[in-house]
Amino acid sequence: MFIDIRSLGSKGIFTFDPGFTSTASCESKITFIDGDEGILLHRGFPIDQLATDSNYLEVCYILLYGEKPTQEEYDEFRTTVTRHTMIHEQITRLFHAFRRDSHPMAVMCGDHWRAGSVLPRLAGCEQSAPP
Repeated sequence: MFIDIRSLGSKGIFTFDPGFTSTASCESKITFIDGDEGILLHRGFPIDQLATDSNYLEVCYILLYGEKPTQEEYDEFRTTVTRHTMIHEQITRLFHAFRRDSHPMAVMCGDHWRAGSVLPRLAGCEQSAPP
């Protein structure tokens, strides 16, 4: 059961829900949660079943398409994902430029900006040809 509280703010009434334990930000067709009963479903599959019976790419497929893939669908999906995860050698060198004890956020920010120099079209900073 849901109670729509959107109009309360205009009346000077506000809700307080620490940790958002009783707040739903959206209605989901992908995930169902009932914390009191210990239920977590993704696309109708119990999370423990996904964790024990499926690999990462199978779960991705289920989340995207709503059902378990056939072997042929899985093979095609795996090929597509693999093709899109190949990393240019210059980008792998960027990761090694940081000290091993660098803060992860500093590494992420630095690599994001430096990756634009390796793949300018992905960073939205592709230069035009000189006139």
